[in-house]
Amino acid sequence: MVAEQAKTKAKNSGGVSIDKRTNLSHEEFINEYVSKSRPVVLTDAAKDWKAMGKFTPEFFKKNYPAITKTINGVTYRMDDFIDHMLIANADNKAPYPYNFDVQKVFPELMPDFLPEIIYGSLDRINHPLMPKKLLQGTTVYEIFLGGNGSSFPFLHFDALFMHTQITQIYGSKIFIMYPPDQSPYMYPYPDNPKFSQVNFDNPDYEKFPLYRKATPIEVTVEEGETILFPSGWWHTTRITEPCISLGRAQLNGYNWDNFIRDRYVNWKKKISFGALPVLAYGKIVGSIMATQDK
Repeated sequence: MVAEQAKTKAKNSGGVSIDKRTNLSHEEFINEYVSKSRPVVLTDAAKDWKAMGKFTPEFFKKNYPAITKTINGVTYRMDDFIDHMLIANADNKAPYPYNFDVQKVFPELMPDFLPEIIYGSLDRINHPLMPKKLLQGTTVYEIFLGGNGSSFPFLHFDALFMHTQITQIYGSKIFIMYPPDQSPYMYPYPDNPKFSQVNFDNPDYEKFPLYRKATPIEVTVEEGETILFPSGWWHTTRITEPCISLGRAQLNGYNWDNFIRDRYVNWKKKISFGALPVLAYGKIVGSIMATQDK
């Protein structure tokens, strides 16, 4: 089918845009977005997921009432959280992020997120040559539940230099994003450079004057839509209605070197004798996967 450009585009003042696309072929997806490190919203990539229409707040409240999550030292049961989430507003926010590792907490739900959306020619995360130990530090499949008035607490880019996939299963979510070339304005923490020191909701321009130069792109991802964006894109989210999202980490040839370098640095700090083997293994396996990519 011929790819159709959606009716809306999100733009910042610099003219950078995020397209919404329907009926986009995988080849077009790679050539127009993945290879150019451009974010995109796919309106129909998850249309065949069983999760759509099934995973509602009522579903989680009925089937997992006693599941708990601790946020800022307070533990919340799923049923209590759902009740709060459904009536939340800016003056009565539900705690956020209320998130869970699907593979650990809800493994029986994994088939409901098929077919997989592959960000590249090859899904390197689920490749048989990918040791699960190298993925420690990120959650590959992650459910987020949130209510009106909440926002993700930090401006950041994702762990291990992963690409990001977020699908709105229920409700919508607003994404606020900054391209990697705006990193000089983000004031990363010296000991955690993937997180910004800036409070994006109330920035202190005296302390962080360069943040004035940052030009965000805002895009609303509606129920049923999927946003995919490359490693290194700074982002956070705002929620204006009850919503449920699936986050999925993505690894391909475009972020592989950064991923392996990140793993090398991490291992060097914790288990120094294991760092060089990680680097060597990454180069060998990366070459094999690159051949398979073609």
